[in-house]
Amino acid sequence: MAVYSMTGFASAKATPTAHAQDSTSSRAGVTVELRSVNGRFFDLSLRLPDELRGLEPVLRETVASAVRRGKIELRVVTHRDVESGPPTPAPEQLSRLARLEATVQTWLPGARALSVAEVLQWARPAGADEDLQASTLQAVRDCADALRAARAREGGRLVAVLLDRVRQLRALAAKAAPLVPALVQRQQQRFLERFNEALVVAGASDIESPRERALSEAAAFALRIDVAEELARLNAHLDEIERLLDAGGEVGKRLDFLIQELHREANTLGSKSATLELTSIAVDMKVLVEQLREQVQNLE
Repeated sequence: MAVYSMTGFASAKATPTAHAQDSTSSRAGVTVELRSVNGRFFDLSLRLPDELRGLEPVLRETVASAVRRGKIELRVVTHRDVESGPPTPAPEQLSRLARLEATVQTWLPGARALSVAEVLQWARPAGADEDLQASTLQAVRDCADALRAARAREGGRLVAVLLDRVRQLRALAAKAAPLVPALVQRQQQRFLERFNEALVVAGASDIESPRERALSEAAAFALRIDVAEELARLNAHLDEIERLLDAGGEVGKRLDFLIQELHREANTLGSKSATLELTSIAVDMKVLVEQLREQVQNLE
């Protein structure tokens, strides 16, 4: 299954066909655009012309079936063929409007006459609205599919970036693993030297006291700087990130949690650092984890 980005753009066009050859109709068309950016939840805003307001529920359902998360804007614009112009009203429609206008003005002498725009609005060919709505629905479906495909392509590129950062984090963890045992060994050698110096100062009558203190300090130091647990958890989190990316689907929120855990392990590694080299590794890890976080914020 693909991994989807929350960033994408798609557009589609459609022209009604039911009345396209009818001399009394105008060949109205529709252009649909979908834009999506990052968002914690599914947040859809619609910009529709007045004649398509009744489609809002079904349009929301159509977009929601293709997009699960993100801030999305759906924009629908209707347009008419310049050559065909507005629809030509049928004589019977004009006659009926004239009768209605005369009746209204009989009862309300102050009522103004109908304008040309109002006549064209009321005298639209039968079925024109249904044809436009059907074309709009099809255009939105096509546009939603195109947006999902665009988000999938962008998601594939993000996966490649994430896997590269995971690879670099594994390399840093592998580099850090042997540093602690070597440091503990060096520190134990220093403790032994201190122990030998203590023997000279204390004399042969009190050997156990400085020896026990030296061993206790060596053990406490080893426990204090041991990062084996942190490195093991870090590698386990990286394994889970790779598994989720391979499985695909809606992985953004789960990956975001794992990134928080990676950041926690990198912080602990830095706080336990006893050498400049280990500190440098911890800083590099934090940079990579932050880069992971920025990219994961884009995933659905």
